[in-house]
Amino acid sequence: MEQAHVIRHKHYAEGQSVRRIAREMGLNRRTVKKYLGLSEPLRVEVAERPQPILTSVVPRIEALLEEWAPRLEGKHRLTSPRLHRQLREEGLVIGERTVRRYLAEKRRQASEVYVPLVHRPGDEAQVDFFEVFVDEAGRRRKAWKFLLRMMYSGRDFIHLYDRCDTASFLDGHVRAFAYLGGVTRRLVYDNLKAAVKRVVGLRDRELNDRFRALSSHYLFEPCFARPRQGHDKGGVEGRGKNIRLQHLTPILAGSDLDTITAAAQGDVDRHWQERLHADGRSLRVLYDEERPLLLPLPAAPFEARCMQPVSISHSSTAKLGGAVYSLPERWARLDAEAWVGPRDVRFCCRGEAVVRPRQAPGGRHIVYRDYRRELSRKPQAVRQVAPELVAELGEPYGRLWTMLEQTHGGRDAGRILADVLGAMEDHGEGPVTAALVEAMADNAFAEGGAKLLMLKHHLPARPVLAENLVPAALRAITVEAGCAADYDLLLTGGAA
Repeated sequence: MEQAHVIRHKHYAEGQSVRRIAREMGLNRRTVKKYLGLSEPLRVEVAERPQPILTSVVPRIEALLEEWAPRLEGKHRLTSPRLHRQLREEGLVIGERTVRRYLAEKRRQASEVYVPLVHRPGDEAQVDFFEVFVDEAGRRRKAWKFLLRMMYSGRDFIHLYDRCDTASFLDGHVRAFAYLGGVTRRLVYDNLKAAVKRVVGLRDRELNDRFRALSSHYLFEPCFARPRQGHDKGGVEGRGKNIRLQHLTPILAGSDLDTITAAAQGDVDRHWQERLHADGRSLRVLYDEERPLLLPLPAAPFEARCMQPVSISHSSTAKLGGAVYSLPERWARLDAEAWVGPRDVRFCCRGEAVVRPRQAPGGRHIVYRDYRRELSRKPQAVRQVAPELVAELGEPYGRLWTMLEQTHGGRDAGRILADVLGAMEDHGEGPVTAALVEAMADNAFAEGGAKLLMLKHHLPARPVLAENLVPAALRAITVEAGCAADYDLLLTGGAA
């Protein structure tokens, strides 16, 4: 109490008597003597003031809270002005400030108490995705930042992705483990769909099949925060925000996400090496201590792809994730497997595989050279897709198409290019391209379509199957050739 300090100062420092001090301060002399005999101020416990009005209204407040609880969610939360208005409408006289204090005390008593945690070397890392913006190839767009944070040494791994999906989630782990040189024994997540199919109670999780395979491959223990309790992994939550503000602001620019990621990761690592722990040790020293305690990497990295079955249409296209992909024409009307990665998709069918860059929903990726055999029989179709086709084939096909259109017109140009595609089917693309360069140098296409026959003079002869490559069981078999005239004799009753 300040009054006790004033009394002691007046008596011991200024030399005033007890009577004078009591008279000046309006106190009893016994009170002054009591304070002078204390080395510390006397703490007077003030009894809680009775609140008869609040006491009478509390049962109704509690009844309203219980009644309205099922009708509160998200931002539809109960405020003291709303509760006060309801009480006044029911004829209960009470101040809004009193209601506000009552609700504040209830929230304080119900609030969670956070436990100071201990992070041990090699034991724990936390993982999450965060939304960021980047300038990719001159265009501002949204991207997703994968972040894995080692809680003991404070080392961070980040990678930017087009999507926040299972394939990107798995790929982020594979890259992080390879970059950090090992795996912590436990990784902590919230209940994101890339890892958890379904939450069963507060403790059990039904894991995504590919995520379960990832954890089995690297032998770490997946741990999960309570539903809607992101602060259970507050280390990565807070660090994700700091990295966005400290290393991705102003917005980073680059030709692609990999370039931007490399620049951001380099900046994060440089500042990490300069930082100190609360006990004064360098974070680099903590990582050197933690590194030997990490789980070793397996001999081969995990295949960070997710398989989805697809049906290939009569146009030899497959629809996946809202995008359309063309596939080799010999796969038409078959079923295939699509192994989806963060950047591309690998389609597998009957022992063959092709890779296509992954498209956004509504996108199309058509490779017209996949339809070479069909186009060789459909000159009108060739004419419609010629610009895209010759762009895929490269030179000299672009010059060839331009010359054919100028010399023969679109209709005959399509027919001639279809014949060239047919030659590719017979001889292969490489020999036809080389022959085409020679034929164009000889001006073989300048006078008319019939001159296309001159292309054959520049093509190598078809390879003949060597006799030693024919299986022994087939060498003695002779296939006789039939003659149509023989059938005429049979029809007239003559002998063949």
